[in-house]
Amino acid sequence: MASAEEPRVRLPQLKLDELLEELQARIDAARGTRDRVRSLLEAVLSVGRELNLEEALHAIVDAAAVLVDAEYAALGVIGPGGGYLSAFLTVGVTDEQIAEIGPFPQGHGILGEVIRHPEPLRLEKISQHPASHGFPAHHPPMNSFLGVPIRVRDQVFGNLYLTEKRGGTQFDEEDEAVLSTLAVAAGVAIDNARLYEESRLRERWLRANAEITYSLMAGSARAEALKLIAERAREIMGSALAAVALPMEDTESLAVEIAVGVDAEAHRGMVLPLSRTLMGLAFSAAAPVTSGDVHRDERISPEPPRFHGLGPAVAVPIGTGEGGVRGVVLVARETGAPVFSAEETEKLQGFAAQAAIAMELAQRRKDAEQIAVLQDRDRIARDLHDLAIQRLFATGMTLQSAGRFIEHPEAAERVLRAVDDLDETIKIIRSTIFGLRTRARAVDAGLRARVVDVVGEKTPVLGFTPSVRIEGLLDTDVPPQIADHVVAVVSEALTNTARHAHAKRAQVALTTDGREVSLTVADNGVGISPDGRRSGLRNIAERAEQLGGHLDVSSTDGGGATLRWRVPLPGT
Repeated sequence: MASAEEPRVRLPQLKLDELLEELQARIDAARGTRDRVRSLLEAVLSVGRELNLEEALHAIVDAAAVLVDAEYAALGVIGPGGGYLSAFLTVGVTDEQIAEIGPFPQGHGILGEVIRHPEPLRLEKISQHPASHGFPAHHPPMNSFLGVPIRVRDQVFGNLYLTEKRGGTQFDEEDEAVLSTLAVAAGVAIDNARLYEESRLRERWLRANAEITYSLMAGSARAEALKLIAERAREIMGSALAAVALPMEDTESLAVEIAVGVDAEAHRGMVLPLSRTLMGLAFSAAAPVTSGDVHRDERISPEPPRFHGLGPAVAVPIGTGEGGVRGVVLVARETGAPVFSAEETEKLQGFAAQAAIAMELAQRRKDAEQIAVLQDRDRIARDLHDLAIQRLFATGMTLQSAGRFIEHPEAAERVLRAVDDLDETIKIIRSTIFGLRTRARAVDAGLRARVVDVVGEKTPVLGFTPSVRIEGLLDTDVPPQIADHVVAVVSEALTNTARHAHAKRAQVALTTDGREVSLTVADNGVGISPDGRRSGLRNIAERAEQLGGHLDVSSTDGGGATLRWRVPLPGT
């Protein structure tokens, strides 16, 4: 009896076990879905909290790898104009592996497929897709693939790339949905980070403009204001070098007044023609001029070498064509750094335009102060003439008349001497009045401009344009007599280079520290022949000896000659 009922008892129990297992599976699935949704929400919150763009991008790619349980993940940022990747952030690949693989991908193959068609792409095996180009050497093996675009305000910012789902399984529709949801949140986070970055950058530019304006209006020296412009431009643009060049009066040249950063000393004092140079073209066109690789740019003179290790560069005019260009500011980044974008260049141009306004206001203030000084001098001269001289003259006439009635000889002599002293005082006052009322006369061109003119005159004879570097207060510290000798020596030295050196390059460096003036002329020609004519060098040496200086001439191992001419300045 018991054995007959046993099957009827077991059958319902088996069905109950199956139902319990199915229920447990559904509970586990629901729990897994709940956990995944929770992970997705946590990832969205984590990504959304980042306001630094670079940190936000790293957070996005980390969250993507965790959410879909991928061994490798990457975020490729699409460059300006599209069609290529300008940045590539990875997860799962070590620095050693990256060094062995080589440069980051530019957006070809499967990665380019998502760029060309910004839609989710899911593959079981990467190599089976027609767009696959294979992997470079030392690249880890990858089979399964999931790619999703990231949009920022309806514009594709970049793509998320996930490969090798852990456990050997394939990416499924749920993975694609989760990753697509993360991509939407990532687009919002990237937009917020960019807006925050732009606001911070705008704040820094405004603060820099205010600082420069305050410096100029407070009466700071022009050199201090120019250095401030260069330093702030370098800091905000993330550059390795910044330089400011100003036009030289009565010449078609620019002089690099200030340089800060990498090899700054090599730039200071450089004289650049307005044509065929990066800064000169920016000044002439009153518009920005860019270079992708300033170290190899043909618009940069090879001598002296001064852009080693630098790549992207941009030169921006200080001012506008309508208001007048007051100078040029150039910034350059290290080799391999991203080129300056149109947006960055526009902000730098706006900063330079504001700096030009500040310089204009400072100049107007200086002119107003000068006018006030001249007006005050006119008033003083008028008062001296109308009051002081007339009273002195009247006093002298009175004393002269009174002297006739003085019988004592010594007293009479003293009165006459006092009258003579009054006459001398009147002459001194009249001379002072004449000096106060004399207008500033036109002065000859300064030593800087004269040297640049001489170099320009010798260019056709040389067959190339020598590089010129000028430093120090040459126009004020060097007296006219020594300046004439300097100009003559430059002319004679370059003439000798043209006649005898057969050089392809030459450099002229003129400097002063307030104690002496130093001139160096170097070329890469055949050097100095032992039995050659030395009349030109003898003349240059005699000029140095007349002024208490000396001349050194030497040949270099690689060919060429270097002339160093130094003379002390008066009062040192």
